[in-house]
Amino acid sequence: MPPYLLSHVRAPLSPPPTHALALAVTQHAVHNPISMFQAVVLGVLQGVTELFPVSSLGHTVLFPTLFGWHSVVAAQSDTESFWLAFVVMLHVGSALGLLIYFWRDWVSIIKAWFHSLVTRRIETPTERLSWLIVLASIPAGVIGLVLERPLRLALAKPTAAAYFLIVNGFILLGAERLRRRSQVRVLAAREGAKSDGGRKLETLDYKEALVIGVAQSSALVAGISRDGVCMTAGLVRGLDHEDSARFAFFLATPIILAAGIFKLSDLTGPLGNGIRAQALVAALCAALTAVVTVRFLVRYFKTRTLVPFGIYCLLFGVAMVIYTAVD
Repeated sequence: MPPYLLSHVRAPLSPPPTHALALAVTQHAVHNPISMFQAVVLGVLQGVTELFPVSSLGHTVLFPTLFGWHSVVAAQSDTESFWLAFVVMLHVGSALGLLIYFWRDWVSIIKAWFHSLVTRRIETPTERLSWLIVLASIPAGVIGLVLERPLRLALAKPTAAAYFLIVNGFILLGAERLRRRSQVRVLAAREGAKSDGGRKLETLDYKEALVIGVAQSSALVAGISRDGVCMTAGLVRGLDHEDSARFAFFLATPIILAAGIFKLSDLTGPLGNGIRAQALVAALCAALTAVVTVRFLVRYFKTRTLVPFGIYCLLFGVAMVIYTAVD
């Protein structure tokens, strides 16, 4: 082109560099909605917070906001996004970690359950425990099928999760207060209490198991801990911290694995496009972290209480309410 014509040439029709960069980032987010690094972080976070009574769902909603992962935050309340499939895999990973740690217990429980079916009698504590787990899992499964989607769309938002995390803190602290006042522990002595005065796990009746199962379903709300509410219900009914935690861990395993199988089609279908590898890596991280976490908690709850977790939920919840309000 002759030099004298250069001054008459208009700016190119292509978008400005900043717009082109934003467009490229948007296209990358569509095809890669979650990075491998984010998957690893969320997997480790899941493995810890699913078993600590601090709400894994609440943390997976809040931490992307805290880290500025805007594409993840937007997907959390989207009607059709990859997020649900990804979260299901996170939970499956933590459930597999529980299954690995308690595999000997689960072999005994499953054998006892089938034996009770054959004999049509419940004769041993393990057989009774197997039916307590079955009955407690029914309410959470039914309620989950009905309410999981509407609750996710309505409440899987950072501010709502922060407020419910505060509620979770009050639940945990309230559980300790109610446990000390519980008359069930006094009555349990007539049935053979444990050395610490707590009620034996196998003395729970089936109505109490159903109540604990209903309590477990409150974990569909981001910010409310599944293990926290199960432990709370167990403590109120006279169990000690060790058995309340153990029962909560047992209840979490089948319901989460069943949800994973039920929602597997989301991961294999169009919603799983671009995240399958990340979801598998996240599930593996969640499983490995869960094994370490449950090992710690089993020892922790032999002598300690829910109070530190309750305080943490209150402080972190209040901090995130302020953060999301400012942001």
